[in-house]
Amino acid sequence: MNEVLMRIHLLTFGVLRDHLGETGAMDLPAGSTVRDVVEECRRRAPEGGLLWSSIAVAVNREYASNTMALKDGDEVALLPPVSGGAPRARGSQAVERPKITLTRKRIDTTALAESLKHGEDGAVVVFDGIVRDNSRGRRTRYLFYEAYETMALQQMEQLASRACADFPVRDVAIFHRLGRLEIGETSVAIAVASAHRAAAFDACRWLIDTLKQSVPIWKKEFFEDGAVWAQGDPFPAELTPQAGTRPAAGSKKKARTQKPRRERSR
Repeated sequence: MNEVLMRIHLLTFGVLRDHLGETGAMDLPAGSTVRDVVEECRRRAPEGGLLWSSIAVAVNREYASNTMALKDGDEVALLPPVSGGAPRARGSQAVERPKITLTRKRIDTTALAESLKHGEDGAVVVFDGIVRDNSRGRRTRYLFYEAYETMALQQMEQLASRACADFPVRDVAIFHRLGRLEIGETSVAIAVASAHRAAAFDACRWLIDTLKQSVPIWKKEFFEDGAVWAQGDPFPAELTPQAGTRPAAGSKKKARTQKPRRERSR
């Protein structure tokens, strides 16, 4: 009797794509879970080492647990730690929505702040993240940012909504660059408008710290002597699928995979 299979669409980003190759189709037994996908990918790319214990997984652009059951046609994205994290001594078209933007164009932070001002505001606080010329003792030539764009926009919109709900601020704008960035260019700009400065400062700090932990955007650093994907801190515990956990003993279910197909640009 033939085993019933389903097909998901697997997406990989950043350093995970270097290990696993292009995104594409994966065939699995019906009823497979997020954990089954992670374990199969871990088997195919064991050189990922400890990276596998720090990834997050999104199903149809929402963070998912390792026990989540998958359905035929689901989009499953494996997400390495994003480009930010806590401070250490260390070709598609732009996708744009009002005040929440991913773009390959230069970001004008002065114009961004001006666009947010309103008569009732007493403060506009702006965070301007710029590309510096060094990292971890190496000279930086330029940076390259990529994103899981649809999910990144969704997460950025949720952060803006949470900031307006949790802090006494009037409005928020978040702009992030993608593609190649030169030294001195703005990679991310956040502006917060409020009647009072304290609330605007608090919300702006929360926004950039949370964005750097949870929004699926990755940074590749190009140095004079090579290039690496920036290693961010692990995802917050509530966003991880506990990918390092092995399936329960006695489980006989195995994923049947075919080599991911290169997909044409849409």
